[in-house]
Amino acid sequence: MAPPQGNSSGRNTASGFRRRSLLAGAAALGLTGALGATAGCSQVDITGATDGGHLLDDLRSRKVVRMGIASEPPYASINSQGELTGEAPAVAKTIFQRLGVERFEPVPVEFQALVPGLHSFQYDVIVAGMFINKARCQAVLFSDPDYESKDGFLVPKGNPKKISSYRDVAEGGYRMGTGIGYAEIDYAVGNGVAKGKIQTYGDQIAGLEALEAERIDCFAGTALTMMEALKTGKHPKVEMTRPFTPEVDGKAQRDGGGYGFRIGETKLRDAFNGELHKMKKSGELLRIARPFGFTEEFMTDLTAKELCAR
Repeated sequence: MAPPQGNSSGRNTASGFRRRSLLAGAAALGLTGALGATAGCSQVDITGATDGGHLLDDLRSRKVVRMGIASEPPYASINSQGELTGEAPAVAKTIFQRLGVERFEPVPVEFQALVPGLHSFQYDVIVAGMFINKARCQAVLFSDPDYESKDGFLVPKGNPKKISSYRDVAEGGYRMGTGIGYAEIDYAVGNGVAKGKIQTYGDQIAGLEALEAERIDCFAGTALTMMEALKTGKHPKVEMTRPFTPEVDGKAQRDGGGYGFRIGETKLRDAFNGELHKMKKSGELLRIARPFGFTEEFMTDLTAKELCAR
């Protein structure tokens, strides 16, 4: 992933937007300093785990797993009935049940608190569709990703300017909106979009309103977030372009999200991965994820090892 632009706290907004970019990961990692991360971002096992850790055995014994979530549909959230929902909890519940853990306790926190909360044992696993990147991998032991991120543009109905890529935005000299600190800023600049043509907004409602008021020509974000923004039906003059994988200098910028465990708990991570891979192979993963807006194009063969190396 390209380096982040600007400054961000990684804070969730009331309407559900969050910064899933490297910037948010760096912010979250920075907060782990007081909890044991060392200078230079080297991995630190704060669990004291040996021989792959003991958390899997502990979870099987107590029959409950605590899941750290940061509310952002369709990845994870608490619905109006107070129930845990979203693609990530649905997948995690299935896997933990097969690992012998019967009950699930959600622990909602702000996005920037997910990694510190994991380190301070507030919960056992991060279940939030968290992007896997090199910075976060210094503080979190990730599963392989269960989905691959795509980008999308919100545009006026009919897409009059025929925008389908960041290159189109650059070549047309169009005005682009996106979220504060989003990686989409870097993708746009990497494709030649002038920084002065990029406006940032605190949430998707502000972005949609700017688009309808013709202050911008498109709004960029992750495709799943864009889909979620349109589900309210309150912006009939706006539509979304087809999801796509961004490119910079001809290289695809592939990103994926997964589940985060404490460094040292390799037995649990490996057991989780084993079930996840079975679900991918059988098609069960897609069947579970589809009701939350995930389609085949969001399924992935990426690994945590690949993403952690970037």
